[in-house]
Amino acid sequence: MKIMICGSMTFARQMAKAKQELEKLGHSVQLPCDTEIHLTDDKFIDDLDKDYEHCVENDVMRSCMQGVADSDAILVMNYDKNGVKGYIGTSTLMEMGLAHFLRKKIFLLYATPSPKQARWAHEVRIFHPVVIDEDYSKVK
Repeated sequence: MKIMICGSMTFARQMAKAKQELEKLGHSVQLPCDTEIHLTDDKFIDDLDKDYEHCVENDVMRSCMQGVADSDAILVMNYDKNGVKGYIGTSTLMEMGLAHFLRKKIFLLYATPSPKQARWAHEVRIFHPVVIDEDYSKVK
């Protein structure tokens, strides 16, 4: 299966590890095009101006959306972040919406929080994602 990994770039290291695990299981896996810079420059994520310039120059959002369109499924790396269990940021939520629209399979690493903790959890549940609890063998 061709899988696009989505999620916050604060999870870049975990994305790279997930890619390796999924490839061991025979999947073809694509990471967001800006993953490498976040792996090589630890301070990049904290410099919002530098990150913005990079995203505009490299058309990162369009690249990620194309990755979703070209895949059979997406895996959302929704680790805890900013005090929210199963965090999903706005860009990832847009990618999930596109995947849902294109009838792609959506996998979540972990369950979403309650809608009371994060209003977007309601929308995510409408997508009917498969929660794998970091068991990559469930990606089928």
